[in-house]
Amino acid sequence: MKKLAPVFFICLALAGVVILLFGCDMKSSDSAISPQSGQGGSMARFAITGNTLYIVSKKSLEVYNISDGASPVKTESKNMEIGIETIFPYQNHLFIGANDGMYIYNNSKPENPVLLTKYSHVQSCDPVVVQGNYAYVTLRASSLCRPGATPSSLDVIDISKPSEPVLVNSQVMDSPYGLGVSNNMLFVCEGEKGFRIMDITNPKLPFGKQYFKDLPSYDVIVRNNQLIITGAKGLFQYQFDDQNNMELLSKIPVL
Repeated sequence: MKKLAPVFFICLALAGVVILLFGCDMKSSDSAISPQSGQGGSMARFAITGNTLYIVSKKSLEVYNISDGASPVKTESKNMEIGIETIFPYQNHLFIGANDGMYIYNNSKPENPVLLTKYSHVQSCDPVVVQGNYAYVTLRASSLCRPGATPSSLDVIDISKPSEPVLVNSQVMDSPYGLGVSNNMLFVCEGEKGFRIMDITNPKLPFGKQYFKDLPSYDVIVRNNQLIITGAKGLFQYQFDDQNNMELLSKIPVL
């Protein structure tokens, strides 16, 4: 695993660059994304909505006005507890994953997000994605993320009232890392153990539809009907359809 870590971060950085360069010029039908927003994966530590850039460090949320891209201006720095890991913007909210929970910020005033609540869970690594009234969180058990014998899981959280999130489902997973969502499909990366497509026609009850054991994956970016998947073998771009068929479009191998 120590040999794979650099590969993972290289791939994740490449994916972030791809979306931030090209995502800003593309309009999306997903109401979660502003037409002028870049889009990262669920394990990203930065996000853009409109003219605002958000960066999470291990214990803070930094907010920048980037209306002048050459001269970004910091507008806020929100102190948070240690262990902050990921950020995912959705509509008027920011969902921030931490070692011990998920923070939900009201983002109706982009340059000054307001903390609504913190949903607490067991110690773990926890990327998060959101669609509609539900947040999907992977909790990975490992020596670094979740010590002990508690199994890894995929949790579904009802956020119809963002200030009062409620766990509605939890199921055991093998080794979940990043994830992505599109309509009735949830994509879950399982590290060296592969890549899963799950059906969320009933958003509270995901169930497995396809499992690609030969596709090691750490994070996924979903854009329209395309996936950018990063993993131990490199960066892969796929096209998918409503029947869960996946067609490889391109790849950048990492040896």
